[in-house]
Amino acid sequence: MNAKPNPPAPGFGMELPDDLQAVYSNVARISHTPFDFVLDFSQAQPGRPHAEILSRIIMSPAGAKLFMRALTENVARFEAVFGEISLPKGDSGLAGDLFKRVQPPESPPAEPPPADPNPPEA
Repeated sequence: MNAKPNPPAPGFGMELPDDLQAVYSNVARISHTPFDFVLDFSQAQPGRPHAEILSRIIMSPAGAKLFMRALTENVARFEAVFGEISLPKGDSGLAGDLFKRVQPPESPPAEPPPADPNPPEA
């Protein structure tokens, strides 16, 4: 009997070069033209006024939409396994919550707030 070779796995194969450097990013900027989307990634660090772009990805509009769909599906799978990803509170929008510059914590008030004159009854 001749064994049939295994069919290739579905999807598109990708190879990771040995010299590829992974890049961590905590800041992203997205811009677009009628023809493409440009995603710039950098690192904001305390005490540094500017962040150098470390990586730039350029995609077609269709590629960007498919990437968004794939990222949305993967975030859903992640949350199904590890729980909901919590975002900072505020109404600055998703991009501002995820990629705003690092801010120092607010200073505590100089004096404690006055006591409530009508405390709730037990």
